[in-house]
Amino acid sequence: MSQPNDSPKISPIKVEKDVEKEGQSGSESETTPEKQLKETKTDGKASSVSPSQERKRKLETPEEENANKHKKEKQEEERLKMQVLVSNFTEDQLNRYEMYRRAAFPKASIKRLMQSITKSSVSQNVVIAMSGIAKVFVGEVVEEALDIMEQWSEPGPIHPKHLRESVRRLKHRNHLPNSRTKKVLFNT
Repeated sequence: MSQPNDSPKISPIKVEKDVEKEGQSGSESETTPEKQLKETKTDGKASSVSPSQERKRKLETPEEENANKHKKEKQEEERLKMQVLVSNFTEDQLNRYEMYRRAAFPKASIKRLMQSITKSSVSQNVVIAMSGIAKVFVGEVVEEALDIMEQWSEPGPIHPKHLRESVRRLKHRNHLPNSRTKKVLFNT
């Protein structure tokens, strides 16, 4: 994963604003029918909204409206929870959270790897999804390695032995796919 070496410090206020923007980005991109209607009308003249768009607005049932309203309320609640959590971070936790948000696998490398495996072209959305999945996978392995370090009472940074043990335990729990099939010695 690539991480910037000399990254500037970000204050809790900056992170809170980023969280706010993240929460609002979904709601700003969605436009309500009323908002679209206001934007398309100018100086009392007829709007350029097509009749099919108007029919779609009218066909929304009250259940769909309630579901959309509930979804937006839930998103707002999650955004507020995240904002409270980030505002209560210590400086060390804030730095770690900042690095987590910035860390990403290079999209070009992921795309090249996927194309070599599938022998076909891969869309940008698939590459983005795969890099996200890879980031989650690395997070699980590191989290398990930290637990192992704690069990073994070993302070300091994670060593390769912790990572190997982490992968071994995750495989044992069937949290990782088998890259090779196991040889069965005895048929039962």
